[in-house]
Formats: sequence, structure tokens, C-alpha cells
Amino acid sequence: MSEQNSVDVVIIGAGAAGLMCAISAGKRGRKVLLLDHANKVGKKILMSGGGRCNFTNLFCDDDNFISHNPHFFKSALSRYTQWDFIAMVEKHNIPYHEKKLGQLFCDNKSSDIVQMLVTEAQAVAVEIRKRCSILEIKKTTEGFKLKSSIGDIETTSLVIATGGLSIPTMGATGFGYEVARQFGMEVLKTRAALVPFTFNQKQLQQFDGLAGLSSEVRVECEGQSFTENILFTHKGLSGPAILQISNYWQPGGSVIINLFPHLDFLQHLKEQQKQRPKAGLVSVLSEHLAKNMANQLASLWCPIKNMADYSYRELEQINAAFTEWKFKPADTEGYRTAEVTLGGVNVDQISSKTMEALNTKGLYFIGEVVDVAGHLGGFNFQWAWASGAAAGEYV
Repeated sequence: MSEQNSVDVVIIGAGAAGLMCAISAGKRGRKVLLLDHANKVGKKILMSGGGRCNFTNLFCDDDNFISHNPHFFKSALSRYTQWDFIAMVEKHNIPYHEKKLGQLFCDNKSSDIVQMLVTEAQAVAVEIRKRCSILEIKKTTEGFKLKSSIGDIETTSLVIATGGLSIPTMGATGFGYEVARQFGMEVLKTRAALVPFTFNQKQLQQFDGLAGLSSEVRVECEGQSFTENILFTHKGLSGPAILQISNYWQPGGSVIINLFPHLDFLQHLKEQQKQRPKAGLVSVLSEHLAKNMANQLASLWCPIKNMADYSYRELEQINAAFTEWKFKPADTEGYRTAEVTLGGVNVDQISSKTMEALNTKGLYFIGEVVDVAGHLGGFNFQWAWASGAAAGEYV
């Protein structure tokens, strides 16, 4: 094999984690080859955050990450923090802003972040090859031999940064899981997360006409709760609150939705009954909900009367209907619209310090392919940056 086809590090997957790993390894003087089967690098970065890339969060806590091993991600996240990534963004003079809840977005467009990462990679002589398919991976005494659409490649260190199954139109595949299994590693069951819920046929009829309406709610499931907006769609429920709680929902389960999260709603109803006895229920509800939403939900859940005409028992029932709405999704929209994949390569078989497989020297797994997922709000990108940087220090 010619010298030019032998490198120190091959990284498969030029997304957020792969690019960061390449930069980190390149800074150590390692000869890095970054491969991707797509025609562009950082495709998910480009489409994220509505095209403005929610690249990290000011408030990265352990509670914002999900894994069957809740200690695994702490090491990498403590060594490459949100402040480290923010410093890189500021070094490149990329304007950004906090949208809400610590979520940092580009002022202009997501491509600013991709260009920054590519520039950093090029500065440390990383070679990036697109439209490259991996046909075979073999372990050798020195490392690995890859057969690819651009020829055979030998490397000491091999990094799998191929992501999960979310958004297959962006090129997502199960390739990384196949590699893990090839080398005798366990892949935990995967499922779509940060994903909208769908209605069943009856619910589609009940909530017909509400698509496009949103409201701030508190949504609860499996001991977790989030206070954010929900959005009615033509298919079901979406919005930040729903995406967040989808990480914890299990098929067949329900979520509890409080449409008045900042009110003692029963007390409010009693006060309205005294102060505005001739006001209709829909009128009272419409002070806090879109009128169409108030009208349709009230018609579904309550007798429609003036406030003076309700008994105390009926007020309790109205309160329960709107603050303890037990919603049972038919399903989720699946990987097609999911922002992240739960599950993946079992992190108990990976070093939390180096991201190296414990059973195969020189093989590393980073980013979404492993069993770590973050909440909505920049946390999944922060895991990509942190895990990529961690592996880059050791490959």
C-alpha cells in the first residue's frame, strides 16, 4: 500500500462530532482523513435550528442528557464545555444570540458553523473526502484496513461518527451500529426522539381545524415535565414541549397536559364566576387560549354555559379537563422527523475518557451513534462537540 493511503486516523462521518474530532486530532499533529458518503459535510448542522443552528446551550447540566448509564457522558462534557465552543464561535466572529432558556443560535445561518469547522479542520491539514462509501472494515495487527469507493486505506485509529437513524433524508443509516456489532459490541434498542406525536382517527376528527394553533403548557410523562409551547398539526401534536417529552414517552402510554401552567385554574374559574357571572366559558378560556382552541376544546370536554350556571362540581370537572388532559398519542412521526435517536452503541463498552471501544484497540465511537441523547435546545450538538474533542485527544 502506498504511503499516501496510510493515515493515522480515519473518521467516518463528517457531521458535528466527526468534524470536531478531526480538528482535535489534527491539532495534535495526527494525519487525519475525514470521510462522508454525502455530497456535503455537516448536513444536519445546516438544517438545524430552522437554518440558524442552535449550536449549544448556556446551561448544560447532567439532567439535560439521557443514557442508560447516566455517568458516562459527564467526563467528556466536563472537559469540552459550552464555553469552549462559544470561544471558537467568537474567534471566527460569528454573530449569535440567546433565543430563550440558554439556547444559542447563529444570527445569520447554520452554514457559518459548518464553514468555521471546515476552516479549523483545514488549518490542521485534515483531508476531507465526500461521496465516499465504506465497503469493508478489517482489523489488522497495526490497526484497520478499509475498502472504500476511493480505494483501500490503512489507519491506526478508526472513529465512527456516523450518527443515528434520525432524518434519513439527510443520509442517516445504521452503518455505525453495524460496525459496532461487527466488533462484538452491543447495540441497545433505538427509537425516535425529539419527535412529534400523531393522532388516531378519532383524535384527528376531534381536533380537526386546530392545526397551526399553539399554546404554552406544562406536559408530564414518566416523572418528567416541561413547560413550553405545544403546536397542533394536521397529524398530531408538536412544538418544543412535545418534542421534549417524546424522549420519555413509551408506546401505549399517555402524557398529561396542563393548558394553564401559570394559573391556579380552579381558583380562577371561581373568581370569574363571581366577577363575571354572565360571561360564557369560552370567553373566559379565550383570555388565555386562542379562541378557536378554547371553543373547540370546551365543546369536546364541557357543557357550554355562562359562568353563573356552573355548579362547583362542574367547575372542578372543567379544571381537570384543561389542567389534567390525559393525551394518549397514537404514535410518533418516527425517524423521518425525529431530531435525535435514543439508544445506540452501549456506552458500558466504551471508555468515557477516550471514547475507545474497550474490546478493540483503536476503534472509537462518538456523537449520536452511542447511547447518549440530549434534550432540545443545543444539548445534542454539545454532546457531539464534547465527545468528538475527547476522542481527538487520544486517536
